[in-house]
Parts: sequence; structure tokens; C-alpha cells
Amino acid sequence: MNDTPKVYLVRAGRNGEDEDVALESNLAIIGFDEIPSLEEAEDYDAVARIVGEALPQSKPRAIGNFVGQLWSFSCAMEEGDIVVLPRKLTSQIAIGRVKGPYQYTEVNTVIRHTRPVEWLRPDVSRATFKQDLLYSFGAFMTVCNISRNDAVQRVGAVLEGKPDPGPTVSSGITGKETPPETDEPETQTDLAQLAHDQIVAQIQSRFAGHKLTDLVNAVLQADGWVTKVSPPGPDGGVDILGGRGSLGLDEPRLCVQVKSQDSPADVTVYRTLQGTMQTFNAEQGLLVCWGGFNRTVEQESRQGHFVVRLWESRDLVGAIYRHYEQLPAEIQAELPLKRVWMLVAEDSGE
Repeated sequence: MNDTPKVYLVRAGRNGEDEDVALESNLAIIGFDEIPSLEEAEDYDAVARIVGEALPQSKPRAIGNFVGQLWSFSCAMEEGDIVVLPRKLTSQIAIGRVKGPYQYTEVNTVIRHTRPVEWLRPDVSRATFKQDLLYSFGAFMTVCNISRNDAVQRVGAVLEGKPDPGPTVSSGITGKETPPETDEPETQTDLAQLAHDQIVAQIQSRFAGHKLTDLVNAVLQADGWVTKVSPPGPDGGVDILGGRGSLGLDEPRLCVQVKSQDSPADVTVYRTLQGTMQTFNAEQGLLVCWGGFNRTVEQESRQGHFVVRLWESRDLVGAIYRHYEQLPAEIQAELPLKRVWMLVAEDSGE
């Protein structure tokens, strides 16, 4: 067991295609399908030889990129180190600890590069972390050691169920600034994710508590729903009632429950909404939870896919993008957005 753990960013596919199997199997799984087993490699030079032989036509820079990541994953990473997996399928981050050595083993009938990982907190909301750590988590690398801004202490605190304490004064930043240069490898950052995180932070600060319900209501009205919002306080299991037509009396009828909490919602909230839908004879339900949903909710909601829709922060932001021009001027003033185009980064081995 490593007495001085490190923090490693490890992704699970460009589009999150390995997320579910990784979390269910307690594994970290990476791509690099062109590279054979690294089980016999004991150091950086050995990994470099294997990669060089597998990719003889590749440019030196690409070879160096692959070698650095594969060496980190197969050799440098030790039992007890912390693994951070930014999830693509949800707006959550999975955190776990390495439980054993690198293995080149079969996963769903395909031989893959893996490490055994105990995923202790698979559904941490991105909003739990301050902006500087989210910046580091946005590196395009498949595998990357994260060390800046007291990452080990802060991710360790979140792993224990505590809030991100932020960087210490000695680190020289407040958690809102762009991180300074450090000894971490220089990598490209996912600017789209960075922009998304900044928008999420703005919404979290400007639309806390019942104001989040008002924001969801504005998005629904922009989408053509005629709605009625429950006042702050006990709401009887429903925050918004909606219908179609000029008076909102036409089907489908919609029940909406909004949770502004940072933590994932549990299955009780989901089942309560189902009961409320029966009370109001609603054909459709929308459950909005800023912190996302735990795996039990995700699994149970598949059976109700055509009845209840789940929105986490990413889904709400996506709806805001679609209807931004139709939102009230006061909301646009609180959340000023501008559409931009950017060049897509090159593949990093995922």
C-alpha cells in the first residue's frame, strides 16, 4: 500500500463507452488498442520499446505521448493511489483507490489494459469540486497525474465524503483562477467542458434553492409548456405542474420535481415523483436534481424511460442552450451566454 498516494486522472473512452463496465467491474480501463501487453515492462524504457515496436510509423511526439500515459498507468501507479474518472454519461466524477497491479486482461471478450480499482464514490457531483481542480480534470489525456493545488489532500477529503476544502494559501490561487504552471505534464484542456463547468458554477451561485425551480420553469415555458409553480416551502411532492394548449389543460400533463442539492438523489425521490404523478393524473414526469442521481435511480428509471425523464445539471444546461433566446431577459442577464466555435483536439489514445 502506498503511504503517500498520488492522484491520477483516468478516462474511460472518448464518449464514456467503458464507464459502466469499469464501475461495475471495479476496474480502470483505457484504450490504446494498438499496444500489446505491458505486464513484462518494469520501467519507462521498457514501455517505450513496446510502444515503439507497435507503432513504427508514428511520429516521435505521438510515441512520447503514448509512452508517458502507458507508463503512468502500468508502472508508476501504485496500490493505494487515488483514481479520478470524469464521467461522460453523467455530470459526475467517480473516485476510487487502486487495489492492485496492471493487468492485460479480458473485459467483455476483448483483451484490455486495466487496473483493479475500488470505486468508493462513483457518483460525486462535478459541482463538489472548485474550478481549479475541474480545470485539471479537463485535461485531454487518457491518463494523467494530478498534483497541483493540493489535489491529493482535496480529492482525498471528497473521497471521505467531505467538501472540497480548496487550495491552501501557499498554493497561490483561490480556486477560481486559471492554475499556474507546475511540474505536471503540459496537456491540452477540454475547453468545452471547462466552459460548461463555468456555466454550471454561475447557475449554482445565481439560482440556488427555489430559484432553480424558477429557472427550470422558464425553460419549460420556452419549450411551449403552460405551467404553474408551487411557492417556496412544502410542495406536496411537486414543484411545477405543466400542460399543453393555451390554458395548459391539454395532454400530456406534466409533474416536475426540482432538487437543488449537490449530492445525488436517491431512489426515494424518484418513487415519490411516480406517486405524485398518479395523484395529479399526469402522463409524464420530470425529475431535476442538480447533483445527479445514484446508480439505483439510474437503473430503476430505465423501466420508466417513456414516462419519467431525469435531468441533472448537464441536461438542464443543454435545455438552456436550446431555448436561450426564448428565456426571459432577467434570466439572460443573470446568465449571459455566447455561442463560440473551437478546433477539436487530437486523439490522445482513448
